[in-house]
Amino acid sequence: MLISPAYAQMPGGGGSDFIISLLPIVLIFVVFYFLLIRPQQKKVKQHRAMIEAVRRGDRVVTSGGILGTITKVVSDSELEVEIAQGTRVRVVRQTISDVVDKGEPASAAGSANQ
Repeated sequence: MLISPAYAQMPGGGGSDFIISLLPIVLIFVVFYFLLIRPQQKKVKQHRAMIEAVRRGDRVVTSGGILGTITKVVSDSELEVEIAQGTRVRVVRQTISDVVDKGEPASAAGSANQ
């Protein structure tokens, strides 16, 4: 006979097969969490803390690559940055990408001059 006989598959519960097939997806998510998501969350948290800690006199770099010194904290979301002598611009606080040099506190700088 040219046609081979077909054998019925064994009846299975299928429950354990589903869990085993779901296991690689769960493992991929765990790896993504520890290698990508968690470090990014730490980086965002550190950046937020750095942004909240900026004060007058700090030398900063904006996300556009402009170096300047903070001359005034206008509000919770805006800063005034001096990018050249006599040239001051207002920037959004979140656009500060790095603090290059921490300046002296305003009270310490004022008492040092006296």
